[in-house]
Amino acid sequence: MSTIKQTPDESDPSVKNIYQDIRDSRKTNYIGNFWRYLAFDSSLLKNVWEDVKNLMVKDTIIDKKTKEMIYMAVSITNNCSYCTHSHTATAKKLGMTQEEHSEFLSIVALAAKTNQLVNGLQVPIDEIFDADRQD
Repeated sequence: MSTIKQTPDESDPSVKNIYQDIRDSRKTNYIGNFWRYLAFDSSLLKNVWEDVKNLMVKDTIIDKKTKEMIYMAVSITNNCSYCTHSHTATAKKLGMTQEEHSEFLSIVALAAKTNQLVNGLQVPIDEIFDADRQD
């Protein structure tokens, strides 16, 4: 259950313009619920879209499939079902195979396990991993 009401229409010209930019940038007519709920505040919608567009939609140093898989890992870790589903679907569209998905999930599970062990034991950082102490 949401904490606000969804903004389904495009009566606000600034929302309409952002939705159109989403459509054009992603080459789709679909506007997801995330964007529709953010539209209660057009400034917030615009700021978040610009960040997503600049890092996830535009070509950058990291390829798009890898970026989606990173986003999946963070979404799993943060227990965000919506983002886990949307970014998994996008990674699959970008060519993530079933085998890659399986290995990816194994890595996420391993990282969670070893992170919990390190946190539970409060293992000190090795000097060779400390950027301030490296030559």
